[in-house]
Order: sequence, then structure tokens, then C-alpha cells
Amino acid sequence: MKICFITSECVPFVKTGGLADVSGSLPEALANLGVEVVLFLPRYDSIDIKKHSLHSVSEFKDSKVRISDSFENYSLFTLKKGKIQYYFIDSQKYFQRGYIYSNDPDEDERFIFFQKSVLDVLQKIDFSPDIIHLNDWQTALIPELIKNLLCDVKFFKNVKTILSIHNIAYQGVFDKTAIEKANLPTSKFTPMGPYEHYGNFNFLKVGIISADYVLTVSPTYAMEILTNEYGCGLEGVLKTREDKLKGILNGIDETQWDPANDKIIIRNYNFDSIDNKFENKIHLLKYAGAEPKVTVPVMGIISRLVWQKGFELLEPFIDDLLSKDIKLFVLGKGEYKYEEFFRNYSKKYPDKLFYYCEYNNELAHYITAGADIFLMPSRYEPCGLNQMYSLKYGTIPIVHKTGGLADTIVDYDEFPETANGFAFKNFNSEEFWGKIQDALNLYYQVDKWRNLQKNGMKSDFSWGKSAKEYLEIYKKVLSR
Repeated sequence: MKICFITSECVPFVKTGGLADVSGSLPEALANLGVEVVLFLPRYDSIDIKKHSLHSVSEFKDSKVRISDSFENYSLFTLKKGKIQYYFIDSQKYFQRGYIYSNDPDEDERFIFFQKSVLDVLQKIDFSPDIIHLNDWQTALIPELIKNLLCDVKFFKNVKTILSIHNIAYQGVFDKTAIEKANLPTSKFTPMGPYEHYGNFNFLKVGIISADYVLTVSPTYAMEILTNEYGCGLEGVLKTREDKLKGILNGIDETQWDPANDKIIIRNYNFDSIDNKFENKIHLLKYAGAEPKVTVPVMGIISRLVWQKGFELLEPFIDDLLSKDIKLFVLGKGEYKYEEFFRNYSKKYPDKLFYYCEYNNELAHYITAGADIFLMPSRYEPCGLNQMYSLKYGTIPIVHKTGGLADTIVDYDEFPETANGFAFKNFNSEEFWGKIQDALNLYYQVDKWRNLQKNGMKSDFSWGKSAKEYLEIYKKVLSR
């Protein structure tokens, strides 16, 4: 089976969020199952050619694709890494801007150009995929481009398309001039038509309608986005494809996130040697200049500080929380009001709350391994990775029961024997605070706490497991 995986970001080359982690792990897991995979992404100027040993493909030096009534140049770089052949679409005009995504007037054009270039390259390198796997709005026009502009091209006659939605809040909404830039038929832009969405042209809507199958990154999120609360205006469109919609839980990269082999943390451990986790706790406390007292419950937060993540729920009770004998480590940056919230409380309680306003992978590993409890009160969460990292490290998550959090965390108050954490059902401060107090009470009941840790640490969140589910969907789509 041949798969073309198209994405706007991918670890280790470029990352802003979870899409990059999926793009960096899933293709390799598929290749391990015998699938031939090529991966395309833009060559942003932040992707260093020398650092990543990218090779220029000379035959593509003067390649062009049509955008509206003009033709724009692209060049191509490539790299074979592991079992994956990577291709990077390069353009001085579109991708050399010092940032990945933008609010520039031609943001629509940037990713129209990217998608058209990918389709051009596939033909020229004669890689005819069975499946083109698309990710989010930046790649969602490809099924429609194939059906309208390449319908007579034999090369694409039997190609199937699958669109993964990683976060439906980001849709690629532009005015109708984007249709002309893509050279798609403006006749389809009619009220309630396939191209029209509240007066605009919506890339993601077009992809949902025209792809052969639609995936999301967790089973619960697949159900949630069919509702008014979580569908972000696309729930009606999704309901028309409900029989072609499925959620597959993301995996985690266990070469990077496994306490038994983690090269960053101070002491490796597994469940049989879980007492070694205390050394990581001591190291974390010393890192912050705090007293290395292992009996004190340590809580952690590692997150983008944005509206989605729900941290305003802390505000009504944070004084009560920090008056207790606990420590709270917060790592992340984002919206100013959330940064200021944690910054101000770290000043008010300098021996209790330790705030690091940055993205720091090393410190993320220290917190995951050293904390006892992990707080993740997301308003919505398509999948989430940090709760899975925490489970792997014997750190007990407290989460809002939504999306991938609902699929991974079994609440202690509901199922004490099989639980691996705490989950509150309704998005409010009272329930969140109640779960925190439940966790702090249970922390001192060593046998029950150990059972929670054991249940979490034995969970299988490997990409190998998820990749098998993707492969089954590929086979299902190809059999139709």
C-alpha cells in the first residue's frame, strides 16, 4: 500500500502543536506495518537545510503551479529519514517569512500553492498513492482540486483521500476570492452550497464534503464535533458525513516519553522500581530552589496558555489550593491574561507556585517525571498528549471529561479499582476543585495511590496500536 501524507508541520522539522507530533510518528508507525509512505510539508525558513541534511532536487528548480491567472515557482528538497521519504516544497515568496502561520492577506494563497505543488510533484516523481492522507485545513482542498482540475488525469483516477481533523476550531476561512486563486469553479459558491459557509469560503468544509473519509484524533471528539457545542459551525456538514467519520486516539512517541528509557530525567524507573520516581521529584524541587521534601504533593501544568485549556477554572480556588502544603509547577506561555495570572500568583506564593513562561522540553520532562499530580482542565481537547505522558510516568492526571481526555482517563470516584486518574464532568471550578481535593486526600493512602499509578503505567498508548487502526481505515476506504 502506498500512502502520501501531507501536513503543514512535522517533528523534528517544525512544530507549533500536536499535529507536528502526529506527523512525526504516525507515518513511521505505518511504515513499520509495511506501508510505503512519502510525506510532504512546506520548507519554511525555520527548517534549516544544512542542519537536517536536506537535498535539493535539481529537476524541480524551475517548476511552476497556477494560482489564479499567474504561475508561481517552487523548488523541492528531499530527505530519507528512517523508512520515510520526506519532500519539502520551497518558495521564497510564500514560506520565507520568519513564521509558519500568519494573518497575512495571502494566507489562503500560501496553502493553495502548497497543495497544488504537492499534486504536481507526485506526478513528476511518479508516486501514485493509494491514499492521500490530509491534515487540517492547510491541506483540505486537495480532494476538490483532484476532482475539478485533475479529473481527466489518469494518474489520480483511483486515488482515495482521507482528511484528519486535529482541531476543528481552525478551519481556514477566507473570502470567496480564494476560490479563484485555487482555480476552482465559482459556480459552487452559492448559499448553503459546497463552497459557501456563512458568506465565506471555508477550506475545512470543502475537505469534509469532498474527502472519501474523515478522521479525528479521538473517538469522543468525533462524537463531540457533531454537536453545536463543539462543532464550531461545521456540525451540520459533519452530520452529512457521519457514516464516514471516525475517531482514532493519537499515540505517544515512546522513544521520547518512557520513564524507563528517558535520557532527560535524572533517574529512570518503571512500575517495579517506582520509588526511583522520588529522585526525580527531589531534582524538580531543587531545580526550583524549593525544599526537597518528598512527602509534599507536587502538581504540574505543561500547556499552551490559551482559552481552550480552561485555566480560568483555577481562579476561584487558587488561594485555597496554595494555602495547602503543596507545590505547583507551571510551564507554558500563550495569552497575556493567563501568563499574568500565573506570574502574579507565583509572586504572591513564591514558595508554592513556580511559573516558567517558556516552552522548554527538558523542564517538561522534569515536571512529568517529578510531579505527583498533573492538572489538565481543558474546555475541549481533541486528543491531548500530556495526560498520556503523565500516565506513563506514574503521575496522576486530573482532567475535564472531554475529547481525548474522556477516552484516556478513568475516574477514581466512578471506578476505583480500574481508575488511572480523576475526571470532572461539568466544566466548572467547583467540580475541578472537588477532584483536586479528592486526589490530595488519596495521595496519602499509599496502596490506593500505587494502584492508580499501576493502572496508568500499564496503559498502551503506543503509535503501533494506533497505526493498526489507521491501516484498517485505509483498507476499508480502498475496498469501496
